[in-house]
Amino acid sequence: MIFLLAAPAEMSYLDLIMKGGVLLIPLFLLSFIAIFIFFDRYFYMKGQKRLDPTFYEKLNELIKAGNIDTALALCVSANCSESLILMKGIQNLGRPIRDIYDQMEMEGKLEVYKYEGNMYFLGVIAGVAPMLGFIGTILGVIKIFYNISLADNISISLISGGLYEKLITSGIGLTIGIIAYIGYHYLNNRVNKLVQNWEFRSVRFIDLINNKTV
Repeated sequence: MIFLLAAPAEMSYLDLIMKGGVLLIPLFLLSFIAIFIFFDRYFYMKGQKRLDPTFYEKLNELIKAGNIDTALALCVSANCSESLILMKGIQNLGRPIRDIYDQMEMEGKLEVYKYEGNMYFLGVIAGVAPMLGFIGTILGVIKIFYNISLADNISISLISGGLYEKLITSGIGLTIGIIAYIGYHYLNNRVNKLVQNWEFRSVRFIDLINNKTV
């Protein structure tokens, strides 16, 4: 007699994910929040204006010529983070150099807050999502051992059948956490580059008002 073994039923990835339990709801919610924050900050940064070299040439000429009002008007018309920082320095001309630099630095921090927005929550999600997934797995394991204590006999199917389902939450939580982590550091790197450029321009501005060349 020949015994035919039934082929294991195939399961789609979606069906497999849906076996993760109720903790998938907050995990998916965290993923949607992370995606929204990332693209919101990404397109905000991408949409900000950048100053071309001709702007600085005009500004240098105006300040050297003493046309302060025109220099301020030029910064207002540019209407971007760099010009607002420079405008703060122009508005404080006549004060000690240290005070001028401090005022420009404070304005720069305000602009950084605008760029960062809710970016902080990406870092939070990167830490919370894996832990939430791990909690789902732990709760699932507890349930498995509880069922084992009620069963008359212990079988591999009783253990593995529930365990692979509960590991799904850990996998999804880690995936969301990794994506949020990468997104956070990508955006943070872009902000850091902007800050470095602002600091460079601020130092060049201080050199200018000290009768040095930019």
